Amino acid sequence: MSIFLLPIVRIRVALLMCALSFLPVPVTRLYAQSDKPAQETEKTTAGDKAAANKPDADKGELPPLPLEARVQQSMELDGKKLQYTVTVGALPVRNKDGKVTGEVVVTSYTMPGNERPVTFALNGGPGASSVYLNFGAIGPKHLQFGNEGDSPSDPTVLADNQGTWLDFTDLVFIDPIGTGFSRAKVSEDEAKKLFYSTEPDIEYLSRIMYDWLVKNDRLESRKYLVGESYGGFRGPRITYDLQSELGVAMNGVVLVSPYLNPTIEQNGDLSPIPWMITLPSITAANLERQNKLTPEAMQEVIAYTEGEYATTLIKGRADQAATDRMIARVTEMTGLDPEFVKYSGGRLDTRAYLREVHREQGKLGSVYDSNVTSFDPFPYAPEQEANDPILASIIAPLTTAMVDFLTRTVGWKVDARYNALSYDVAQEWDRDADLRKGSVPQLRQAVAADSKLRVMIVHGWDDLSCPFMGSVLSVNQMPVMGDPTRVSVHEYPGGHMFYTRETSRIALRKDVMEMYSRH
Repeated sequence: MSIFLLPIVRIRVALLMCALSFLPVPVTRLYAQSDKPAQETEKTTAGDKAAANKPDADKGELPPLPLEARVQQSMELDGKKLQYTVTVGALPVRNKDGKVTGEVVVTSYTMPGNERPVTFALNGGPGASSVYLNFGAIGPKHLQFGNEGDSPSDPTVLADNQGTWLDFTDLVFIDPIGTGFSRAKVSEDEAKKLFYSTEPDIEYLSRIMYDWLVKNDRLESRKYLVGESYGGFRGPRITYDLQSELGVAMNGVVLVSPYLNPTIEQNGDLSPIPWMITLPSITAANLERQNKLTPEAMQEVIAYTEGEYATTLIKGRADQAATDRMIARVTEMTGLDPEFVKYSGGRLDTRAYLREVHREQGKLGSVYDSNVTSFDPFPYAPEQEANDPILASIIAPLTTAMVDFLTRTVGWKVDARYNALSYDVAQEWDRDADLRKGSVPQLRQAVAADSKLRVMIVHGWDDLSCPFMGSVLSVNQMPVMGDPTRVSVHEYPGGHMFYTRETSRIALRKDVMEMYSRH
């Protein structure tokens, strides 16, 4: 999911695209550790369970989370049967004095084998659980959601995922504090300071990964990290924190639709870069509607964007003939109304585009994939007042599917609300100055420090929340540092969650397998 998801969408869509203001706050390093031995058994007596789940009435505390639970499952992949174990449990987060300040719920999928890698998975938000990568992209089970025509009231049927990574790596899905069933065990003010800002978030999540490795005797395994959207912001920072602070080196990182460079879209009145970032994704959506979307067609779009389009915007009124040619070309590329493009000056504002592109059908396009639509219930309002079409439709099926899976299939019975997407976390998040710096500096440092580290940055062509062109421009400005293919950008049909399309999900699996095979 994308960054800083807000319930009031009449605020500029640019807020969803990282145009935020930040204030610095003091931070305190947190420590997460397991207080259960690695040999903890699966079974407890009825009395033990009752005691473990009994709330402290005197203190008014919530009932404790259940003890770790696991179940054996299987799936069919490419005609072969995979037998695997699903384990669900919570790891505590402690402050420097040893006090438990939070509980992080982790869902892992493991298979037998001494040489198997382990991959940690995080989504973003902030405020999103890891269910999107789990049931949408790489877990062994897949739920259909997020595409044109999908309904929030559709049956939540989990099918074997032909795009899963489980056959070549164990998978560990982490729900940050305030998401899923993970929770703070301190006051709201303290939770905001300890969990809802840039550095504390990176530090406790890094420690959770370290503790999982120690608890499960996996420190010697090859290690990978996949992060989506704000999880893609977390990815380079966690990699560098583990590498330089906790002493755990990642072999590879996959950044899915990442939020890498927050300031890249600033100053659109002078800089061409904000418009260079969005034009290719808007054009890709139009090519897709015409069944003309191909890698070759997109290479032409990127070449025009980096060349004539950028130079024409820089010239401005100094070359009116070039401006006229640019407006005509942008009109042709996007399929938008010529008057709309003319009066936009060829600079296509995302919020205006999402209302314009399907206006004749009385619909809105999603910022996550403008070819996924919903009816606009307020078509005459001066600004969009409805929720985003994709956000409005995916929370119900994902929540239902995950809660049923954890409580019924795995048997991890919990008395709490599940937050697939927490608007409270998004609202409480401290948009500090450190966040505004992005994660490209940490990406550069992690790659420079380890000549064998490989990084894949993957995007859907139609995504306007974290457009692929932003990553292309960011990577193009990085020094090569040895093998130029160590940091690569890949694009696929689809939007922010391009993996909801089976062909793109399987193509991602193939590319990731190739990266893993190099270690």
